[in-house]
Amino acid sequence: MNKTLSSSFAAVLSVAGVSSIPAGYVQAQQPVNPNVIYIYADDMGKGMLSAYGQRHFTTPHIDAMVTRGTSFDNAYGCMLSAPARASLLTGYHDCHPDKWMISKGGQFIPPTDNFSLIPALEKEIDDGDILLGEGDYYLPQVFKKAGYVTAEIGKLEWGFTATRKQMKEHGWDYYYGYLDHVRCHGFYPPFLFDNGEIVTIDGNTLPNCGKSTENETDETLRERWDRNGKAVYSQDLFLDKMLSFIRENKDKPFFLFHPTQLPHGPVAIPAVHPALAANPELTPIEKEYASMIKLLDDHVGIIMNELRDLGLDKNTIIVFAADNGHEIYYSQKGRCEKPYKNLQTGQLFDDYTDKYYSDLAGDIFNGNAGMAGMKRSNLDGGVHIPLIFYGEGLIPVGVKSKELVSNYDFLSTMADLLNVSLPVKKDGISFLPTLLNGKQTDPKRYVVYGSNLGPGIVMNDGWKLRYYRKQGVYELYNLSDDPQERKNVIDKYPEKAEELKAIMLKECDGSLENGVNRYG
Repeated sequence: MNKTLSSSFAAVLSVAGVSSIPAGYVQAQQPVNPNVIYIYADDMGKGMLSAYGQRHFTTPHIDAMVTRGTSFDNAYGCMLSAPARASLLTGYHDCHPDKWMISKGGQFIPPTDNFSLIPALEKEIDDGDILLGEGDYYLPQVFKKAGYVTAEIGKLEWGFTATRKQMKEHGWDYYYGYLDHVRCHGFYPPFLFDNGEIVTIDGNTLPNCGKSTENETDETLRERWDRNGKAVYSQDLFLDKMLSFIRENKDKPFFLFHPTQLPHGPVAIPAVHPALAANPELTPIEKEYASMIKLLDDHVGIIMNELRDLGLDKNTIIVFAADNGHEIYYSQKGRCEKPYKNLQTGQLFDDYTDKYYSDLAGDIFNGNAGMAGMKRSNLDGGVHIPLIFYGEGLIPVGVKSKELVSNYDFLSTMADLLNVSLPVKKDGISFLPTLLNGKQTDPKRYVVYGSNLGPGIVMNDGWKLRYYRKQGVYELYNLSDDPQERKNVIDKYPEKAEELKAIMLKECDGSLENGVNRYG
C-alpha cells in the first residue's frame, strides 16, 4: 500500500504556492483514496453535448459535471476507438509499432450455442499479443498498486477482439461485457463475458447481436424496430453491473472503468426518449440516435444518485470522456450522407482540398462542434474530445481549462494522484497540478496521434502540423487563430513546420508510416 493521498494533494497544491492559484480555483479537500469512475463514450463528438452547443436536446447530468467540475477544452483522444482504448490503458500514444497489438474483430460470432470455438481463437490472439515490458504498468495495475479494486464493464479493452487472459494480465479484478468489438455493433448480445465465464442473455438470439443496417430507408427503419430476438439491451445490463459493483465495494477504494457502446452505431435503442419523441426538426433515426446519448446521460445521473445514496459522493471522482471524434450513424439520402458528401457540390470530402464541415455535410447535430474532419481523420474533428472531471469537494468547480492534455496522460495523472511510482517513462504526463490548481503545463508540451490520413502533432501554443499521406504533403495551422483549420500557413512559417516535422518523426520512431492507421 502507498502512502495516503493527503500528502499528494498537499504537494500538488503547493507546487507554485497558493498565491499562484488562478481565480476560480478553490483549494480542494485532501481526500484519502477517492474512488474513480471513468465513463468513456464511443464515437461521441463534443457537439453532441448541450454544454458544448447541442441545441436539439439536452444532456443535463453531463452538463452538471461541466458546471460543477473541471473540463478540459483542449483535450485529444485518438482517431479510432481501438487505438484510443489502448492508448488510454497503456499511457502511450498510437504512433509506435510495438506497444500493443490490435487483432481483427468478429472472431467471437459463432453460432449462438457454440462457445467451444472461443478458447482456440483466444489462444491464437494471445500467442501474437504484444505485452508491455517488465515493470511497465497498465492503467488498472496502477490502481491495484494503491490497493484499489478494479473493474471494467462494457466494451472491454481495445480489441478488436480481446481475450480473458489479457483481462487478467492487464489488472482487472472484475469485468463484464463484450470482448469482440464487432459484436459491439449490436446492442442485444446472446452472450457476454462475466469475469471469465460466458453467460447467455435470455431472449437475445441473434448471433450478430442485433446489428442493423446503417443508412436510413423504410426497410432499415422496420428492421431496427423488429424486436424478434432482441429482448435485453446491453447498456441496461451494464448499468445493473456497475451499480452492483459500486454497492459491493462501497467500503473499499475502487476504480470502475465503463467504456460504453453508446452512441456508436448502427443506431439501436429500446425506445425513443420522451424528450425527443415530439421534436419536429428530427427524423426518426435522428431521434433514435439522440436517444442513445440521452440514455447515456440518464445513466450518468443514476450513477451520481447511487453515489449520493451510499454516501460516496464526496469521496468519488467521476470522469467523462470520449475515445475519438464524431461519426455519423444517421445518414439519409439528400439529408446527411455516408460516405461523407458535400451536399452543395455533390463531391465526397477528402479532408484535404475538400474538408468535412457539418454545415456542408448536412449534420443537423453539428456533432464535431464546428471543427474540420470526423472520426479517422487527423483534422481536429477526428481527435478532439470532451474530457470532464467531477468530484464534490475534490475537483475545482466551474473551471474550463485551456491546457493541452491527451487521453494517454490519464495513466500518469492517476499514478500521481495515488503516489504510485512509474518505473518506466510513459509518453503521457501528469496533469494533476493543472486539474487541482490550474498550474500551466509546459509551454513546449505537445500531443501526437495517428490517423487514416497520417500522423499529426499539436503544440501547447496552438501550432498544429498534419501529414496527408495520399499526397505526401504537410499542412501547418495555428489553432489559436484558426480552430477550423481553414488556413494552411506552412509557406509563411517554414521553420515552425520543420521544427514540428522533426518532433513528429521522432515520436513516430523514425517512420511516419507508424502514424498511419490500418485497422478500420
